[in-house]
Amino acid sequence: MPKRLFSCTPSKLATFADCPRRYRFAYLTQPRPPRGPAWAHNTVGAAVHAALRSWWDLPVEKRTPSGARQLLYSGWSRAGFRDDEQAQTWRARAAGWLTDYVAELDPTEEPAGTERTVGATTEALALSGRVDRIDRRGEELVVVDYKTGRWPSTSDDARSSPALALYVLGVRRTLRRACRRVELHHLPSGTVAAFEHTERSLANHVRRAEDIAVDITAATEALEAGADADAAFPPVPGQQCSWCDFRSSCPTGQAAAPARETWSFLPTEPAPTD
Repeated sequence: MPKRLFSCTPSKLATFADCPRRYRFAYLTQPRPPRGPAWAHNTVGAAVHAALRSWWDLPVEKRTPSGARQLLYSGWSRAGFRDDEQAQTWRARAAGWLTDYVAELDPTEEPAGTERTVGATTEALALSGRVDRIDRRGEELVVVDYKTGRWPSTSDDARSSPALALYVLGVRRTLRRACRRVELHHLPSGTVAAFEHTERSLANHVRRAEDIAVDITAATEALEAGADADAAFPPVPGQQCSWCDFRSSCPTGQAAAPARETWSFLPTEPAPTD
């Protein structure tokens, strides 16, 4: 019988690479341990992503900066913020980013996909993932990923991202078109960081992904054979334990670093723009 492919997403692989115990909590333990609270910076990112996805669903004549702002306002949440005032401040800031960003877009240039799920297979993996946007650039397609974090992205970020590389493979397989270029669009700074993959760079990412999958499979089989769960999926303590979703279920993580406030990853408070 052919060997069964390991089904995964970039997020699933990254979770194990960061902390095997967190992987076990997220994907194997039943019932799943309770997750921690929402984070304000994730709320900002989710609202911007949702508004951009919905903006492309509008009729062309309604794809305007004001239309993007209204989409952000209608989908805004105060989850993770310190209070209503902070949430409103950040809603205004995110609306400003969005207005500036869509003002530079051509609303008549339909993307090949928005929030599009793509997939591909390798010798060992069945990969899938959801791409923020897939642009048409001549005869090729381009993977576009939106970013709202405090620091602008760099070309090294674009080159080294396992997710973007695996998205390239997925776009090629799913849409049957050439694809090499990946772009990180950082809305707060209005900058774009790009990289054009080669077959070699993609192969390097695939090899690393397959190595992680081998480790996941070995750990899972050991657990099923009766190994101690913490031996098969050991914790990797560090500063990241301050914001781990499963902190409340992990004494090791609680001892490694103090908990952070859910709004602490927001940059210095900006002045409202509207």
